[in-house]
Amino acid sequence: MGNADKSLSGNSSVDVLVSVFLPLSLGIIMLSLGLGLRVADFVRVIQQPRAVFAGLFAQVILLPIIVYGFVVAFGVSGELAFGFMLLAASPGGVTSNILTKLVGGTLALSISLTGLISLLSVITVPLLAAFWAGLFLDAGDVTVNVTSLALKMFAITAVPVAIGMAIRAAANRFATRIEPALSFMAAVLFVIIVIAAVAASWDVLVANWATLAPMTALMVLCLLALGWSVARALGLPVADRAAIGMETGIQNSTVAITLAGILHAGPEALPVIALPAAMYGILMYLGALPGGYLMYRVTKGAARAPAQAPSF
Repeated sequence: MGNADKSLSGNSSVDVLVSVFLPLSLGIIMLSLGLGLRVADFVRVIQQPRAVFAGLFAQVILLPIIVYGFVVAFGVSGELAFGFMLLAASPGGVTSNILTKLVGGTLALSISLTGLISLLSVITVPLLAAFWAGLFLDAGDVTVNVTSLALKMFAITAVPVAIGMAIRAAANRFATRIEPALSFMAAVLFVIIVIAAVAASWDVLVANWATLAPMTALMVLCLLALGWSVARALGLPVADRAAIGMETGIQNSTVAITLAGILHAGPEALPVIALPAAMYGILMYLGALPGGYLMYRVTKGAARAPAQAPSF
């Protein structure tokens, strides 16, 4: 009887974490993203399609292909492989906007891409999740109902972003006042989620650390270079290349961790499929720091050169 009570209590805690805390935390994070967006950020998508196309092509099309290549090359399989692909399907986040600003990239482009891809993820993530689950997982490990997942994605990503934008449009002064506090709360929640995901799969992390750590750091560097290279191939200015590089290399790992909790059919609140996103949330800086420094040197050098008209 005692074991049954303990089991019920544990399942109740799991249900609360998966159905309440994770979506609520992601909702707050996406709300903070929405507060930084304006309608003008989406108008730029129409006005400057070349830069936006470069960002979409790099992040939505090429990024999953590159991550899949890393998964195969490093011999990662099963739940860990699916976790990496779930991360690859996730949109960028506020961190990419902050790093874009620090390296001298075009912040307006970064914000526009983050908002647009976050909204598109309502469609892209469920379809990609279903595809990767069929490729890497056994039947029953994860249940992907594309329609149901799309509705959940809409509720926890698109709706908070839209609310944040509405607050910004209706009460700009109020939005400016609460944005720092909300951003701080979002950062704290992100840290809690990452720590919880790592702790839940600690044994798996220790057993695979020698493979996963260098893979993750190297993957970030390659994705930063991917975004930069696509933008350069299309003849975009240096500042735009930096923005697209950061958008491609820095993903919203909170989305992937939350989806892992929602999709997993087992009793664990944060299963092994959440571990790659949690590791990425920590180790992305090992790739982002040197990559960002190189971008900073190039953007500052371009700024001292004769003026080059930005696309944004």
